[in-house]
Amino acid sequence: MSSSIRKAINSDALTRLAQAIAVAVSATLAGCSSHVPQTDAAHTPNIAARAKQKPVWLSEKPSPQIPQDVWERMRQGFQLQDGLGVNPRIEQQRLWFASNPSFLENAGERGSLYIHYIIERLEERNMPLELALLPVIESAYNPMAYSRSDAVGLWQFIPSTGRYYNLRQTRFYDGRRDITASTTAAMDYLTRLHDMFNGDWLLALAAYNAGEGTVSRAIERNERLGLPTDYWNLPLPAETQAYVPKLLALSQVVLAPEAYGVNLNPIANEPYFKVVEINQRMDLSKVAEVANIDEDELFQLNPAFKQRTTLDGPQHLLVPTSKAQLLTTSLQTMRPEELISKKSRKPVFEGADDIQVASAKRNYRVKRGDNLGSIAKANNVDTKDLQRWNKLSGKNLKPGQTLVLQDTSKRGSGRINTVVAANAKTKGETRKPQSQYKVQQGDSLYMVAKRFNVEMQHLKRWNPRVGQALKPGQMLTVANPH
Repeated sequence: MSSSIRKAINSDALTRLAQAIAVAVSATLAGCSSHVPQTDAAHTPNIAARAKQKPVWLSEKPSPQIPQDVWERMRQGFQLQDGLGVNPRIEQQRLWFASNPSFLENAGERGSLYIHYIIERLEERNMPLELALLPVIESAYNPMAYSRSDAVGLWQFIPSTGRYYNLRQTRFYDGRRDITASTTAAMDYLTRLHDMFNGDWLLALAAYNAGEGTVSRAIERNERLGLPTDYWNLPLPAETQAYVPKLLALSQVVLAPEAYGVNLNPIANEPYFKVVEINQRMDLSKVAEVANIDEDELFQLNPAFKQRTTLDGPQHLLVPTSKAQLLTTSLQTMRPEELISKKSRKPVFEGADDIQVASAKRNYRVKRGDNLGSIAKANNVDTKDLQRWNKLSGKNLKPGQTLVLQDTSKRGSGRINTVVAANAKTKGETRKPQSQYKVQQGDSLYMVAKRFNVEMQHLKRWNPRVGQALKPGQMLTVANPH
């Protein structure tokens, strides 16, 4: 067979094979077409485009659950715990907190009015939420706290630093005790220190306690000696050596309070107070009456108004969230004179206003500008008696200090000062006093009443000789909380 014939046969065979394959493929596609819907060719690109898109559910992440308790929200924002390891200085402070659980428990209860606000401000600046515990170290969350160095408020500003950060201080108003203003100032100061020490929060905290000059000199000294310049290796004052470990230890206790025997009452993760704008002078007692707010609670929110009147301060008040709308509505309809108390010319004895008092002892709360002579004269007693009753060796007094006054007929008066109540009945009272409570540092009548779930008016009736300013160690009669 010639080569040309063989080529023709091979070509025919290949053609028949190709045709057979084409028939088989066509049959297969025809069978599939009964299961796959026909698609217009014009729409095919859209199908391809849709096929390339990821299913939505693959790219979505479940949204994190919002904490109901502000303590949990705080824990989620801690930033200073990494790399601490085993540190004897931290362990020593942690042991103290575990041995004194009431300290943090009481501070947390006082801070329940302010912690949510402080955490929100810290989050806005992306600052470590451990800093929300700094007022526990500084003041036990008592806005009235006053130190030997004349530091005042939650964040314990001394006068000069307070003025540098625009915290005005007058006879009627002290910005260092202003909850919102002092919080802003503290965060401004801490941010400045953080930047000054190259983003090192531990050095910033040390400087907040000892001053930036003290920390800078310690760093320079270590640099000259070729020593490490981190916080743990600096030769700082003893108080500052303990200051940062104290905050870190406290943070670790908050991370796992049950492990250290501490009972942290839940704090709702919602604003405790709102800001209500005002445009006139007001007395806090009248505002409390108008908005049905406990006066002591209102003062805890606005402690910067030292005379409990809105002079020299900002044109707003902090009020409990639930009462803000009521106060705003009431202010729109009231005359200015209705919001100012009429001053009594009689000496004021706090706590003896609503019950018949047989005892001759009274309490007097020292006001700015008072001295022993003026108090003695106003109450018709002798200065030496005033010193003896209060065990005073000198004549120096502090605003807010409580003095004991006793009735006397000296100085030719012959008159005994007594307070007789118009109505000594306790309306609506269902609890009976059954126990005694020892006042802790930073306590107020409002906080004690809240702790034992009793009304402020009842607590005052059970303790007629007690003024608004409580002293640590003082005994109060309270109701059985159960």
